[in-house]
Amino acid sequence: MVRLPIAVIACVFGFSTSVFAQSATREACKADYAKYCSGVSPGGGRIVACLNKQHDQLSDACRKALDAGAKH
Repeated sequence: MVRLPIAVIACVFGFSTSVFAQSATREACKADYAKYCSGVSPGGGRIVACLNKQHDQLSDACRKALDAGAKH
């Protein structure tokens, strides 16, 4: 019985850190997305792939957020 709540807590924590990383990347890359990738349909990693194609032109904050996300 005790194992189930621990598993639920572990899953929630894992998802919340992933969502936080995505949210931080979204905020850091908002302007870069609008400039380089606004025509890209979301889903399947297409936006991240588009941003990575423009990596050298991205803002420092966006570049760092994408690089940090790649390590996860």
